Amino acid sequence: MRIFLITQNEPFYLKDNLEYLFSILPRKVKIVGCVVTNVSPFGRQKSFLKKAKETLNIFGLTFFIYYSFKFIYSKLFKASVNDLLKSKKIKIINIEGSINSSLSLNKIKNCNPDLLVSILGNQIFKRPLIDLAPKGCINLHTAFLPKYRGLMPSFWVLKNNEKKTGVSVFFVDEGIDSGPIIIQKEILMKL
Repeated sequence: MRIFLITQNEPFYLKDNLEYLFSILPRKVKIVGCVVTNVSPFGRQKSFLKKAKETLNIFGLTFFIYYSFKFIYSKLFKASVNDLLKSKKIKIINIEGSINSSLSLNKIKNCNPDLLVSILGNQIFKRPLIDLAPKGCINLHTAFLPKYRGLMPSFWVLKNNEKKTGVSVFFVDEGIDSGPIIIQKEILMKL
């Protein structure tokens, strides 16, 4: 099976999670390419300064300072998603603008994927992308669906003082986190 990843260069946890994923994949599975988009924490492409200001306004000064130090530490001392992909000899596909553009679609199609896998994908996928791979497109969502559809599901789980949360893997359709669920796993919150 030929898998194509769509993700972002999240500096905190994603690299370690992808490294684990790669270690447990069966030998017959090959990652044939990956689109790595810029980090977009609120779902919109903005400049670094606008993202920082929005983070400060939404989460407050204490969190902003903590997040900033963690960000700087990650950038200076931790390997990035791109570093991991290069070490595994996984082709990084650069795209400009929308992943749904014909240029982007052609770049992905040239990798001849059987399945698209989105982990922290930060763009809405349109039908031509969803249908590009014969086995479809799946997404990992960090909360239960359909209750926590949309952006920042972990934040909303915490804000709502949930006793449990989970992860959902689902087939992508043209809605937002609305496709058929493949599997969900419950995780009890330890507060």
